[in-house]
Amino acid sequence: MAPLRVLELYSGIGGMHQALKESCTYAEVIAAVDVNTLANEVYKHNFPSTLLWAKTIEGITLKEFDRLSFDMILMSPPCQPFTRLQKLPKYLLLENVKGFESSSARNELLQTLETCGFKYQEFLLSPTCACGFCLQLGIPNSRLRYFLIAKLHQEPFSFQAPGQILTRFPDQDLEDLVKAKVADKVVEASSLSSEEKNLDPNIGPDCSSKKSLPKGAFLFKLETVEEMERKHSQDNDSSIQMLKYFLEDENEEMGLYFLPPKYLLRYAFLLDIVKPTCRRSTCFTKGYGHYVEGTGSVLQTAVDVQLESVFKHIEDLPEEEKLMKLSTLKLRYFTPREIANLHGFPLEFGFPDKVTIKQRYRLLGNSLNVHVVAKLISVLLG
Repeated sequence: MAPLRVLELYSGIGGMHQALKESCTYAEVIAAVDVNTLANEVYKHNFPSTLLWAKTIEGITLKEFDRLSFDMILMSPPCQPFTRLQKLPKYLLLENVKGFESSSARNELLQTLETCGFKYQEFLLSPTCACGFCLQLGIPNSRLRYFLIAKLHQEPFSFQAPGQILTRFPDQDLEDLVKAKVADKVVEASSLSSEEKNLDPNIGPDCSSKKSLPKGAFLFKLETVEEMERKHSQDNDSSIQMLKYFLEDENEEMGLYFLPPKYLLRYAFLLDIVKPTCRRSTCFTKGYGHYVEGTGSVLQTAVDVQLESVFKHIEDLPEEEKLMKLSTLKLRYFTPREIANLHGFPLEFGFPDKVTIKQRYRLLGNSLNVHVVAKLISVLLG
């Protein structure tokens, strides 16, 4: 049997390609397309044998498209380039940012899919998801994204929920509920062994265990009580892995990543600070390492120092003493390799030496989570 022929549009650094490999699908990426020169350098570094077109979608002729004779399109755009094709693909997977689900582009996309005869299902998924079918994930990084899978087939997906955007991967429980027309009901997580969960062996069996915020919890940063409770709840969710399993070993090069004093003084109350034992981190954006506020979590490497003791009454201290206290936390940025780990890129996935740290952050911030997409590919073709 011939391998599935896959076209990767808006290929970036190759997250979709990597996900396809991880899904163990018998497939071949016959071409990748992206106009970003730097991203293309990284793509070629990791997938040197794949045909890579450095051009816009509009710059590809219908003859060029149809000559590829592809079965599947993987892409992350806000548009529908396949509507121009004479020969439609059998399968389609699209990824975009949260918010796309309420856009006019999405409405136009769904209309086009229905006109072309596709059956589709939409999702809003994050790598932290650790319930049912996706219990193997539990990745400590919030990266909520919109996904759509579609197939050119008369039969709908067995788990299809018309008009609904699913917030979890489909499994048998969900399929049964959809068939019973109660798909919005909460589904209990499946009971799996620690090997099946692929999590820390020290994690307990109760994957739904949540603890409330301790009494007298101290609001030491500029956060709402609700946000504090959410973070505390996630840190106590044993179905999510600890950050320490995604970190590099500390070495001399880590000095490059420590926050400079001026950032500590200026942004201390805006930082999302996590320890290696935390089970959460905020979404890393393309501005990480260059901007501080809202671009991703920072790591507290002095694990024995209590945040509360550092931040308590710190606003009343002179600048020198304030800096001294903040410095005891030994805060650093996550390295590009650590972010790549959280995004599911394997250790053999790398960057050309000429790509700077700032550029790596930017490329990773624009990328996707490989594990999430790999599971969706398996669902799409299952």
